[in-house]
Amino acid sequence: MASTIGTTGESEKNCSDPTSCSKSSAPELDSMLSSPQEPPPDSLYGWVVVFSGFMMLMVALGPTNSFGVYLLEYQSSVFPSTPVSTLSWIGSLQFASMCFFGIGAGVLVERFDARLVGAMGGLVSGGALVVASACSSPIALVFTQGILFGAGSSCLLIPAISLPSQWMQKHRAAATGIALAGGSIGGLWMSFATRSMVANLGWQWSLRITGLMTIGVGCPASLLLRKRIQVPKREKIVDVQAMRNPLFALLFSVSLFTAGGYFMPYNFMPSYTVVALGESQNWSTSISSILNAGSITGRILVGVLADFIGPLNAMFLSLLISNLTILAVWLPFKNLGALVASALIFGFVSGSAVSLVPVVAASLFGVKRLASLLGLLFFSYTLGSLACSPVGGALLDKYGQGTNYTPLIIYGGAFFSAATLLLGILRMVVNSNLRVKI
Repeated sequence: MASTIGTTGESEKNCSDPTSCSKSSAPELDSMLSSPQEPPPDSLYGWVVVFSGFMMLMVALGPTNSFGVYLLEYQSSVFPSTPVSTLSWIGSLQFASMCFFGIGAGVLVERFDARLVGAMGGLVSGGALVVASACSSPIALVFTQGILFGAGSSCLLIPAISLPSQWMQKHRAAATGIALAGGSIGGLWMSFATRSMVANLGWQWSLRITGLMTIGVGCPASLLLRKRIQVPKREKIVDVQAMRNPLFALLFSVSLFTAGGYFMPYNFMPSYTVVALGESQNWSTSISSILNAGSITGRILVGVLADFIGPLNAMFLSLLISNLTILAVWLPFKNLGALVASALIFGFVSGSAVSLVPVVAASLFGVKRLASLLGLLFFSYTLGSLACSPVGGALLDKYGQGTNYTPLIIYGGAFFSAATLLLGILRMVVNSNLRVKI
């Protein structure tokens, strides 16, 4: 049944035809969930919620998107004798634990005030970076800058992504893209700020300042959140029945492989610039910023495009171009010009691929349980990110002797190839007519 995913007995509609059901579920569900006590979708306050999500994602995803600056510092100066595969666990676990704890965060958003959930996330994630500044070993940073920061950020991530979809119907993809652009803007300016702070104040003070900023921005921004639809409490805390739905299982697999390839360029392109191409560390910061700059415009513009051609169609194009950028530009052309081009194109299309996952989920399964569904989908991001960057670092150490990035790039490209293939299958299952807006 493609129309809804929920607990037993909660289905709003029974469909014998998953294809036709999935095409019409979200608008009908929005209509059924509206009541005189609930504001209508596409109202002015919806844009306030989008702004709130933008600010929350800036401090939740910004440090993750700019982690490549820390990785280079740890690799070259702080822990030079530690394998890259070990250091890469810090950044990988930031995102992986953010998505893993997203399951619980989705349940909290459904059961409690989203404002309190977001404020708690700001305190925990910001405090984690402050505590990380006192660490003196890579393992300690794995637990603080990695796992603890990710756990707190999950309580910023889930409400910031799921609530705009409740408030928006006509411009849902664009609104979600704008909110998620906050993470790219955070990564853009944090890359320069982190490089400057590390150079002038040291990496410890860079972590402290970033942590305090996370608290100072994330907590007030979360107070602007508001749920448009009140969801009845369920007996089951996590409903794994969703995985029995073939469409959801396909989307889960697409998300897994997308996450596996997404952070590879963000984590390794900055060090590739210095180690493989011999450029200055300033260029490593620039590459990180180019990735995030491309992601800002991509998430917004492709989001607008998705409102016209459909989120599934737009997401397929994004994944296809991301795959070609890695395997046809970054892999064969080992020079700075090709790297800049691949960073800009990859940032533009890959960011939109990630931001369209909540929109695709809302269009296929409705918005009523979107927070908990996103928690399950983001668990796939946990698996994908753990399977990619740490393994990529191990490939770089073992087969590339720390300087040849070719095995790492091929491995990352393979993830995007799998994601593109699976999303193409999902698209054809939903509707084989390629001209249909889905």
